[in-house]
Amino acid sequence: QLQLVESGGGLVQPGGSLRLSCAASEFTLDYYAIGWFRQAPGKEREGVSCISSNDGSTYYADSVKGRFTISRDNAKNTVYLQMNSLKPEDTAVYYCAAGYTCSGYVCNVIRYWGLGTQVTVSS
Repeated sequence: QLQLVESGGGLVQPGGSLRLSCAASEFTLDYYAIGWFRQAPGKEREGVSCISSNDGSTYYADSVKGRFTISRDNAKNTVYLQMNSLKPEDTAVYYCAAGYTCSGYVCNVIRYWGLGTQVTVSS
């Protein structure tokens, strides 16, 4: 059973935009902090953004501040990552995860992981 499913990845030119979705099933994401992570080829996984479960506070890695926006729609049981002004270095597989809290921009004590969606930024 897949309880988190990412979608919305694809190929985009530098400066372009994509919106990623993270849809939850069989549980209510209201009670979880949701984080976005990414992993580029040959690199370690890194946290990108996190949105808290209680007040919806948002946090971003310095590398994406001002360009990415995380949001949640509890009625749709979905979290989004709007990515603007994309750069080649944003190329990675992006994963969403449901955890206990946001430790800054990193979601911790992960309960569920998605399988990821590929984002490629290239001219």
